[in-house]
Amino acid sequence: IKALVEERLAQLSHPVLDAVQIAEHEVLPGRRNLMVTVPGQSDEPRLVYICHMDTVTLGDGWDADITPLGAVVRDGKLYGRGACDMKGGLACAIAALVHALERVAAEGELPRRGFSLICSVDEEDFMRGSEAAIDAGWVGSREWVLDTEPTDGQIQVAHKGRTWFEIEMAGAAMAEAVCSLRRAFAALPVHNELGPSTITFGQIEGGYRPYVVPDHAKVWVDMRLTPPTDTAAATRMVEQAIAVAEAAVPGCHGSYTVTGDRPAIERDPNSPLLAALKCAADDVTGADTTVGFFTGYTDTAVIAGKTGNCNCMSYGPGSLALAHKPNEYVPHADIVRCQQVLIALADNVLWDASGQVGA
Repeated sequence: IKALVEERLAQLSHPVLDAVQIAEHEVLPGRRNLMVTVPGQSDEPRLVYICHMDTVTLGDGWDADITPLGAVVRDGKLYGRGACDMKGGLACAIAALVHALERVAAEGELPRRGFSLICSVDEEDFMRGSEAAIDAGWVGSREWVLDTEPTDGQIQVAHKGRTWFEIEMAGAAMAEAVCSLRRAFAALPVHNELGPSTITFGQIEGGYRPYVVPDHAKVWVDMRLTPPTDTAAATRMVEQAIAVAEAAVPGCHGSYTVTGDRPAIERDPNSPLLAALKCAADDVTGADTTVGFFTGYTDTAVIAGKTGNCNCMSYGPGSLALAHKPNEYVPHADIVRCQQVLIALADNVLWDASGQVGA
């Protein structure tokens, strides 16, 4: 990506483009974030597109004629691991950046508002890339931040929280703790937009043989929390579940560790980025773009949760239902639509007077 940007800058060869900044930051050994910034003439918040470069593992189950890393095109669809999550969206954002560079060169001056493309690492794991971008001062509470995760044609502006626990039990009482937590979650209130809080026991280990009473068990728990339920409430439920298990099986003892704590992000109906993005999407598609919520957790959710930034959201090509699965694909038409929307949004908020609304 860096080489592509440098090549385009060299081709355009305009003195005003000397102001473009390219920065790298090593987040993990051999894995670096990249940021390209077109400075603005004003102190208005920058428009930032943030896109992760990593994907989940290839996995099994792919059709024989589809190579997961081969970018197979068939029937108007681009197949491959990460096609929709989120190489398709990254390509759209790169196209918007190149468009901005070309417009700056053509007009001979920088835009009114600054623009950055951040390419992050580790989103599919612990999201250390977006956290590093915050720590490095690349993005914070002021910027208008958009990721290009697959959103099924929607603008998605809210996220369930994501809290992880590791629960350990000395003695044969883990089943009691698991059942107690399931009952507790069934009784939680439902958020009017984000829906119910959910719980998944993704991994359980313990025991030696079917006929031997286990002396130790461990379970990894993934909770997706919606307000008013938060990590503090979840912790109380875990503590109560352990107490129930200890009471049900005398002599057993449980403990827990919180290994992940991401707050829920609720919609801000007054977000100027939301208004500008919806206007661009409506104009491009000729339809009333749906505003919804994202069922997972994204780089922009990390930024919103850690900085209090209310102008963080998702809009990208493809469907989240296809991500992380065999035969992952993104429709070509979705890429075209998203690219046009991202370019229109950049044109509107970087140059047009309408982009000053809510600055």
